[in-house]
Amino acid sequence: MIRARIISTGSYVPPRVLTNAELEKMVDTSDEWIISRSGIRERRIVERDVATSDLATQAALKALEMAGMSAEELDFIITGTNSPDMFFPCTSCFLQSKIGAKKAAGFDILAGCTSFIHTLSLADKFIKENPKRKVMVLGAEIMSKITDWKDRGTCVLFGDGAGAVILTGEEGDRGILSTHLHSDGSLWELLYMPGGGSANPSSHETIDRNLHCIKMAGNQLFKVAVRALAEVSQEALDFNGLKSGDIDFMIPHQANTRIIEAAAKMISFPMDKVYLNIERFGNTSSATIPIALDEMNRSGKLKTGNLILMCSFGTGITWGGAVIRW
Repeated sequence: MIRARIISTGSYVPPRVLTNAELEKMVDTSDEWIISRSGIRERRIVERDVATSDLATQAALKALEMAGMSAEELDFIITGTNSPDMFFPCTSCFLQSKIGAKKAAGFDILAGCTSFIHTLSLADKFIKENPKRKVMVLGAEIMSKITDWKDRGTCVLFGDGAGAVILTGEEGDRGILSTHLHSDGSLWELLYMPGGGSANPSSHETIDRNLHCIKMAGNQLFKVAVRALAEVSQEALDFNGLKSGDIDFMIPHQANTRIIEAAAKMISFPMDKVYLNIERFGNTSSATIPIALDEMNRSGKLKTGNLILMCSFGTGITWGGAVIRW
C-alpha cells in the first residue's frame, strides 16, 4: 500500500517572549489565574513588521533542510492559517515566492485551529493520486495581531508561530493511516472575528467597535472542545482498529491544558503520553500541532513505527483527528 509519509519537519517561533508577569501589567489578571485556567506561562509575539508568511518561510526552510530537498522539488504548498498576510493573495503564494518553489501550486486552508489536520488530509489525497508528489503543509499564525489586548479572557491565550512538514508517497505501513474532519456551523458564535469580511467590511465603525479582534465564549467553547477532541480521537482509533494503549503519543491542539486533560480522560488516554508545549508557546492556533511534532522529531522522541494520534478543534466550529505511523 502507498501511504503519504512525513519525511521532514520544521518550525519557527519569534524570539520575543511575552510572560504572564508582563500581562499582569496590561490587564486585570495574574500569573496564577492564567496558569490555573490554561496552563500557559509565556507565549511568543512577533514585531510589528513581521507577516505570517515570514514565520512560515523560516519553518519551511528548516523542513526543506531536514529533507535534503530544494524548494523547486515541491509540487504543492498548503498553508493552514486564520491570520493570513492578506485576504488575497493567499499566504501560500507569498511563501512559494519567498522560498523559490517555482513549480508548486499553493493555496490556503481556513478551518480554524483544525486547519493543519485539513492540510494533512489534502496532502494524503494528493499523494495517493500520485505517490511521487512532494507536498509541504504548514500551520502558520500571527494571532497577536488579531488579539484584543484589553480582553483578559482571550489575550492571555494566544501566541505566534509556524510549523511545516513535507510528505511524499512510500510503500509500506508508515505514514498517514487516516484523517477525520467535522464541522458544525451553528456554533460559530463561540469563537469568531466579526470584522473585515463581507458581513462587516472594514470601516471606522468596525474599528471603533473593535470588531477586528477575536471574540470567544470561553465557558461554552470549553465543553464543546472537550467533547469534540474526545469523540474524534475515539473515531480515529476505532477506524484503525486501535485502542488507547496502542498509541505511543497524542499530539493535541494546544489550546488549554484543562481541555486536553478532560478529553484524554474521556478516552482513557494517559497524560504521560500526551505531548504538551502550551506552557511555553500558548495557543498558536493551526500551528500548535506541527510545532509540537517538530519539537518531538528533533529531540529524538519519535521512533520508527510509533503510532501518533493528532486531534484538534477550532472556530467554525471545526474539529478533526489523524493517526500516523512514524
